[in-house]
Amino acid sequence: MDMPTNQWDRRTGDLGNSVEFGHVNVTIPSQLPATAFYISGLGLTRDPYLMTGIDNMWVNLPNAQFHLPRGNPQVLRGHTGILVPDLKELLWRLDRVKGELAGTQFRFEDHGTHVDTWCPWGNHYRVYGPDEEKFGRVYQSMPYVQFDVPIGAAPGIARFYQEMLAMPAKLETVESAPAARVQASASVDMIFRETDKELAPFDGHHVQISIVDFSGPHAKLLERGLITEESNEFQYRFVDIIDLDTGKVLFKIEHEVRSVKNPLYARSWYYTVRNPSINNRNFVPGREVLVPAYEVE
Repeated sequence: MDMPTNQWDRRTGDLGNSVEFGHVNVTIPSQLPATAFYISGLGLTRDPYLMTGIDNMWVNLPNAQFHLPRGNPQVLRGHTGILVPDLKELLWRLDRVKGELAGTQFRFEDHGTHVDTWCPWGNHYRVYGPDEEKFGRVYQSMPYVQFDVPIGAAPGIARFYQEMLAMPAKLETVESAPAARVQASASVDMIFRETDKELAPFDGHHVQISIVDFSGPHAKLLERGLITEESNEFQYRFVDIIDLDTGKVLFKIEHEVRSVKNPLYARSWYYTVRNPSINNRNFVPGREVLVPAYEVE
């Protein structure tokens, strides 16, 4: 019997220790402009079950969330990639909230292949339409978070994630600059792109990941004095990404590291994501929930 010919690179199906990228967390002063931007403008969905009060709001995509607790505004140094079902509808929605967000840092720019937009406090989002080749057969997601890092930092950052957290990482060129791409889950990458621009001081925002080997990275981080919070039995935190040879801090971003035994692990957002194209004027029964994948013809 002839052996079948393998035409695929099976390594692309490998997944490292981080199996979930849960959320990006930035604090905001007020939910009213946040609702105008994230819900009415971007067309995302406020979580209907958790954090429904006025002190925090969770905003759902099919594969991740934004957490927006009340506080002094925090700004991620870089931008977050978002995939939406339709860029023309996105531009229409963003144009509609201009008046409500006048006097804030909100703005948007149409670049054809994507739309750059900034929240009322300056967080930058790069929004794309569906692209099967680039993002797979999905209509809405958070495909990546991109951080601006100092010149020369990318190789050390890639090595840090590989050796300290057992997360796949590689060096590549992103927008004509060296970058480290770290696989944070099956559908979300963290990109650390080098820039020569002056970076704002770290203001405390964080990202959350869930890892399978929970104790191994903890022991390595603890040995180097990098653990900043022993949250509970399911979670710890660290901030500094360091050069493993010299101990020099390469970049600061707080990591909320969870075990897969955390009760919130793999909580399904698919059932709580709305179709932003549906409203009371064009309502079709059964179409108000977003179908996250392409329809098979």
